[in-house]
Amino acid sequence: MATESQATPAVDVVSATPRESDPNFVTALARGLELLRCFRTGESMLGNQDFVRRTGFPKATVSRLAGTLVQLGYLRYDDSLGKYALDAGVLALGYSYLSASNVVTLARPHMLAFAQAYGVSVSLGKRERLEVIYLESIRNDAGVMLGLGVGSRLSLVSSSMGRAYLAALPAAKRERVLAEFAQAYPEQWKTQEAAMRATVAEAATLGYAASFRDWHPAIHACAVAFRPVGEKELHMLSCSASYGSVEEAVFHDKLAPALRALAARLSDPAL
Repeated sequence: MATESQATPAVDVVSATPRESDPNFVTALARGLELLRCFRTGESMLGNQDFVRRTGFPKATVSRLAGTLVQLGYLRYDDSLGKYALDAGVLALGYSYLSASNVVTLARPHMLAFAQAYGVSVSLGKRERLEVIYLESIRNDAGVMLGLGVGSRLSLVSSSMGRAYLAALPAAKRERVLAEFAQAYPEQWKTQEAAMRATVAEAATLGYAASFRDWHPAIHACAVAFRPVGEKELHMLSCSASYGSVEEAVFHDKLAPALRALAARLSDPAL
């Protein structure tokens, strides 16, 4: 079964700028959350040096934050390895978000019907900083299995979801997001900028974005961006399959129009 891949490589980057001038901004809380964000898809354990490298925080600060998160049940510490893993507290927060999400509840039966009708995998996501994160994923393709599901992260520039999101943004905002991405992931940006810009320009005309083996050598996919009923932020729907099972022409001629129709049914007509 196929779905689009996980995203940006794990690199050393401070992904948030403290807003110390805002009286409602609690720096210590923000730093604790930054530690939790350090975990990438597929990573189970991180040590203090990993946290230091990925956040830029002093080692002493990392140790205090990690210790606090252990006591609160968001991290657990493995004495034998000297490393931390996410604990059940994080899962509880994520589950609460998903169970309360009207978008996921509304979209799930439509996604299931789409996946069964066309024999592809269908996913729902939204932007999370410089990546796209899965909110739901229905797998229904007999091709490759990438092991992705809810919570998996995709590249903002090479995935069809990311490209659909970028194409839907006003030009000025899109360039700000891309400038931030280029600074954070210079190597990926250098190799993927041209293909991304071509696809985003095409998506503005076609109403959907594609990623044909750009993100992963085994995956074909297309995606659309939309604003769900009751939501202000853009969400994305994608359908994907192994490149050997579904040709590019099928995505253009059949799957993309069907995906656009599905997004229209889930969209707020007032927006």
